[in-house]
Amino acid sequence: MTLLEAKNIKKSFGNKFNRTDVLKGIDINLNRGEFVSIMGASGSGKTTLLNVLSSIDRVTSGQIYIDGTDFTSLKDKKLADFRKNDLGFIFQDYNLLDTLTVRENIMLPLAIRNMTKNEAAGHFEKVAGELGISELANKYPGQVSGGQAQRTSAARAFIHQPKIIFADEPTGALDSKSASDLLKKLQQLNSTLETSILMVTHDATASSFSHRVIFLKDGQVYTSLTRGDMTQESYYQEILDTQRVLGGVVEDAE
Repeated sequence: MTLLEAKNIKKSFGNKFNRTDVLKGIDINLNRGEFVSIMGASGSGKTTLLNVLSSIDRVTSGQIYIDGTDFTSLKDKKLADFRKNDLGFIFQDYNLLDTLTVRENIMLPLAIRNMTKNEAAGHFEKVAGELGISELANKYPGQVSGGQAQRTSAARAFIHQPKIIFADEPTGALDSKSASDLLKKLQQLNSTLETSILMVTHDATASSFSHRVIFLKDGQVYTSLTRGDMTQESYYQEILDTQRVLGGVVEDAE
């Protein structure tokens, strides 16, 4: 079942005298429980697309529906409520509050919920346990590794059981082992919680953990790959081959 549907998404920056068209009419969808990656060469528009799909930025034109709600037409207050209740975010630089413990950072999204302490604690134990960071609960971000900090960020994104997690280069600041550990956890949570994930990445290895990869070129959808019955290694090679065609095997994050 389709959870997110975007129709003819366009995004421009500047004014009529000096305008840059970044997204040029994109149609995209995300099914319930699906894990999708967005890839493309630097400047292709992938981060801009994630920003408008996640309501961080407004589209210039087009409609975006999440679970039937057209949030492109929502006013600021309703949009903020929608974002807090239905969406989760994982950023490359973790975005943790240094003055809060790991537990407190993770539980921030529950602060706006009408939930008992026992219920909140139960949510924390479940998601922290799944991500293997329960023992870090009373440490501060400055006392944990980059990989642990990013798993804390992921736990915060999942704890309120959002409909969609938006992840922007979540492995960009991690070494290969920490990145692999995080991606396996995301894959596991995507399966067990059936929370949909939309991830922007330049890394073919990271994309190989997802069900489907959408490639952008010059602000438009170029092609897509679906893993299906392929092994992860075969899927990874297909992703690399497509990147080579696009000229974006190694690139900087946008």
